[in-house]
Amino acid sequence: SKVKILCLIFGLIKIGEITNHLEQIAPLHYQESYDNSGLITGNKEHKVKQALITLDCTEEIVEEAIAKKCELIIAHHPIVFKGLKKLNGKNYVERTIIKAIQNNIAIYAIHTNLDNVHNGVSKKICDKLGLANCQVLSPKSDLLRKLIVFCPSSHAAKVRSAICNAGAGQIGDYDHCTFNSIGKGTFRGNQNTNPFIGKRLEIHQETEIKVEAVFPSHLQGTILAAMYQEHPYEEVAYDIIPLHNKHQNIGSGMIGTLDKPMKSDAFLKFVKKQIQTDCIRHTKTVKKEVQKIAVCGGSGSFLLANAKQMQADVFITADFKYHEFFDAENDLIIADIGHYESEQFTKELIQDILKENFPKFATHLSELNTNPINYL
Repeated sequence: SKVKILCLIFGLIKIGEITNHLEQIAPLHYQESYDNSGLITGNKEHKVKQALITLDCTEEIVEEAIAKKCELIIAHHPIVFKGLKKLNGKNYVERTIIKAIQNNIAIYAIHTNLDNVHNGVSKKICDKLGLANCQVLSPKSDLLRKLIVFCPSSHAAKVRSAICNAGAGQIGDYDHCTFNSIGKGTFRGNQNTNPFIGKRLEIHQETEIKVEAVFPSHLQGTILAAMYQEHPYEEVAYDIIPLHNKHQNIGSGMIGTLDKPMKSDAFLKFVKKQIQTDCIRHTKTVKKEVQKIAVCGGSGSFLLANAKQMQADVFITADFKYHEFFDAENDLIIADIGHYESEQFTKELIQDILKENFPKFATHLSELNTNPINYL
């Protein structure tokens, strides 16, 4: 349409198109229960020309968006974590929301869902440190299900392709992963049926293929719709089974290796330079050389046991409390680089995700340092 062509020429895009793309990379289903990722203010149908990308959303960030004529703010941290019962400007959260709404600026947050994907926040830190062979440090369970569907052999290929194209059968770097077995299905339709094979009121026996495929639970609706679209039966026989398998590409933190070992002190200085931080709080350099490095953007002390289990030499994260440093037990080096410092490159990550799909959409990285912590 002419409207769509003009939108492409002038870089106007619906907010919903942008958020849908972000959620394909980091589905909201993967955020933690306490989180509030997603569209916080704004209308998905509104068209925007520019977005401001930031780690935090504050009153100053909204002012920056106004100055740069950005109609959308994409933040890593949600400005609203808890329910708001009043909006009268009594704190910075309410004032930020009010200012955004008054200036017709939408706010979107992509937080722990971006933390929990393989190419997310922690992977960005790995890239800055040049780590290779990276994998999720603590993969999540109970995110996978198995679909088992029975269909006549004549339509098995169509049904199989449909569910796989909708997102089933993805295991690591492999797709269209299914298991197929042949058996005999029996059925009888009553007088109200119109069977694809056989006759009503008669028991029919048919050679069928049982197709099995694993899928992420948040895609269940899409996959079932695709299955129904291609399946010829009036009543489709299928099972959905919850799996306790760990999703190897979804979870907290990352672990990888340096190309070659480095001396502990030299590595910590390297981290300080690469992460652009003024301060690293760390435990004793109990290892002369280090090579296996665990990382977690933001508050990652809960992953210390995982880092130990994976035999990391160093665990880089933020927000360790005093007594938690003792828990290193000389098994590894804890390096606390600061919360803001560990996530500051998330802005680049979000911008890269958007540029890949919307090359003509204008994105600006915030020039403000929103770190509330200062060092002397």
